[in-house]
Amino acid sequence: MSECLFCRIIAGTLPTEFVYEDEHVVAFRDINPAAPVHVLVVPRAHIETVADLGGDTAGIMSRLTAAANRIARDAGIHNGGYRLIVNCGRDGGQTVFHLHMHLLGGRQMPELAA
Repeated sequence: MSECLFCRIIAGTLPTEFVYEDEHVVAFRDINPAAPVHVLVVPRAHIETVADLGGDTAGIMSRLTAAANRIARDAGIHNGGYRLIVNCGRDGGQTVFHLHMHLLGGRQMPELAA
C-alpha cells in the first residue's frame, strides 16, 4: 500500500509526530484542523473503509475508540466532551481511503442535523 498516505505515515516514510501509538493503532494531528484538538486515529493495518470490517478486523473500532478516549483524556478534553467521526466512502465524506477516526474537541461542537 505504498500509495496510501496513511500507510506511508505509519511506515515512517512521511515524517509525522504520533500523539499515540500501540501495536494496532497510531494517532497524529490533522494537518487541516477543524477544532483546537483534531487528531486522526488510524489502524496500522490497511483497511479502506469501515464497511470493510469483519472477521479478523472486527475489533478494530474498539481499539480506535479506546485510543481516542485516552488521547482525549491526555489532551484534557474528556470532561467537556468531544466528537468522534468515521466517514465511509466518497459520499460519506471520506477522502483518504484508509480507515480512520477523527477526534475533535477543545470547543463547543455545532449540533449535527438529525
